[in-house]
Amino acid sequence: MWCMLSSAVDRFSLAYDRDGEGPAVVLLHGWPGDRTDYRLLAPMLVERGLEVVVPDLRGFGESDRLSTDPSQYGVEAQGRSVVGLIEELGLDRPVLAGYDIGSRVAQWIARNRPDLVRGMVLAPPLPGIGKRVFSEHAQAEFWYQAFHRLPVIEELIDGNPEAVRSYLRHFWTHWSGPGFEPELDHLVEVYSRPGAFTASINWYRAGAGSVATSAAETAPASYDRIAVPTVVLWPQFDPLFPRAWSDRLDDFFSDERLRFVDGVGHYAPLEYPEVLAEEIVGLG
Repeated sequence: MWCMLSSAVDRFSLAYDRDGEGPAVVLLHGWPGDRTDYRLLAPMLVERGLEVVVPDLRGFGESDRLSTDPSQYGVEAQGRSVVGLIEELGLDRPVLAGYDIGSRVAQWIARNRPDLVRGMVLAPPLPGIGKRVFSEHAQAEFWYQAFHRLPVIEELIDGNPEAVRSYLRHFWTHWSGPGFEPELDHLVEVYSRPGAFTASINWYRAGAGSVATSAAETAPASYDRIAVPTVVLWPQFDPLFPRAWSDRLDDFFSDERLRFVDGVGHYAPLEYPEVLAEEIVGLG
């Protein structure tokens, strides 16, 4: 697998890894992460006869972070860049797989360009949360999304490796399942570059986080649900997204299958890559 740089969409180029031959799959990472989130899963898929493309999203890793305008990092902007990459590489209706931010971006593509997508394998967030995002439990977990909108975060965290390590360690230990040991050295190096942390949280400043998205969501008409075949993997120990919130998937998808994954937390490609590989191969 080797790193390349895509042509620009809205002036933003994406760094991406590409390897393997066969039906294509595009893997979309979350926050706080980058394309190395898929370092375990990508080789599994290549061994199973798939072509694997793994980009850094806008503002993450080695991809461009050219603008301070948060709207350039929201779900539509991220989706446009991934669509541009799919078209540039000539991928034939790839499977999209993602968790966290990557899940939201994949869903945007499936809704707006279903002609490009064979299927999706997603971990939360998913639609259907609605006003439950304002519950006492949820607000105790989603505090960081409001914090990420405050300018003071640049002073406290951006460009400060020790602060970045402490902050990322909180999420990687709190959101993961029992016994998971995060490896943070790479992410601390990447997120500590001046401006990198701020670029990564522009997703939230664009209003694309779960609180803003869930509060504004309305169920579409039956004929307007996402029709791309979708497998939803819901972990047992993700404190952000309790399993009870999986009850309204039918209101938003017309061809979905829900699978609970026990013993694991939020970080899908590192905590249960074998399950992801099984479901991606099944769609590919």
